[in-house]
Amino acid sequence: MSLWNSVTGQLRSVIEWKNPAADVLFQRWTDNGDEIKNASKLIVGPGQGAIFVYEGKPQAVITESGMIDLKTQNIPFWTTITKFMQAFQSEHKVGIYFFRTAEILNQGWGTPGPVKYIDPQYKFPVGMKGYGNFSFRISDAGSFFINIMGQRDELTVDELRLVIVARLVQPLTDFLAEAKFGYNEIDAHRNEIADGLKEKVAPIFLTLGFELKDIRVENTDFDDDTRHRVQRIADMQAEAQAAQAVGLNFAQVQQLAALRDAAQNQGGVAGMGVGLGAGVGMGQAMAGMMTNINVPQAAEEDPVAKLTTLKQMLDNNLINQQEYDTKKQQILAQL
Repeated sequence: MSLWNSVTGQLRSVIEWKNPAADVLFQRWTDNGDEIKNASKLIVGPGQGAIFVYEGKPQAVITESGMIDLKTQNIPFWTTITKFMQAFQSEHKVGIYFFRTAEILNQGWGTPGPVKYIDPQYKFPVGMKGYGNFSFRISDAGSFFINIMGQRDELTVDELRLVIVARLVQPLTDFLAEAKFGYNEIDAHRNEIADGLKEKVAPIFLTLGFELKDIRVENTDFDDDTRHRVQRIADMQAEAQAAQAVGLNFAQVQQLAALRDAAQNQGGVAGMGVGLGAGVGMGQAMAGMMTNINVPQAAEEDPVAKLTTLKQMLDNNLINQQEYDTKKQQILAQL
């Protein structure tokens, strides 16, 4: 049996990449050892390419599908090689590698950690996470073999995907810093972010021998610190709008809240023996601030809106029930 295998190996006349695994991108052809036997024809299937490597260096690349007669076709260096490979048993090794020329679609990517940049409006650090997918294809098999394959006999799609994803983070950070999108503008500019990211990384990948056909940003998210800062800003903006509706400025609302907290703190000012005088002082300060609600423009405002805002202040413990009732009667008396 072993003798017959040796004979059929020497008589083999066809080299082809049959039924490659779906996840294989680049693979060395081997049959009965790592030497090319007495093969005379090379078959390159649709969506495939072949590269000849002689003593570790790419010598010829074939990207058109079809059958090639190695004995008669004008393949660079093939005649020279056959002179070295007497009886196809020689120390001069020839490798044939097959690779996919078709576009590899829908490869997922995601930033391994938050991408840090400074929000242009509020000037605080933002940590953004991005997710999406991309497509690519081998564009220069010779460069790809030198830069990516090296001494490997096989490379999978997922192995190259990890190489691509690892090189996305820094260009994405640079683009966001240049684009100056606020944290609340990211989702509205996802297509622009994808285009900008592709523009930055495409030249890098071309030098490695493959082409990024497209890239998409499908979703974004922020880290916990950023979400906490955003929530604080939203709360402060809501309080400022509520204060404006009842004739107070934001600073006055903050003072009112501080006085309220001090009055409710049993170990605070009221509980340290400052006594009635301090209590009266706080009451006067609070009453004075409430009096500011009765500004001239109040008559021009919608009483229903004022009552609604007043109820919100009560619910947020900015005023007590007695103050709420008093002011409510004043607004109703103006009707």
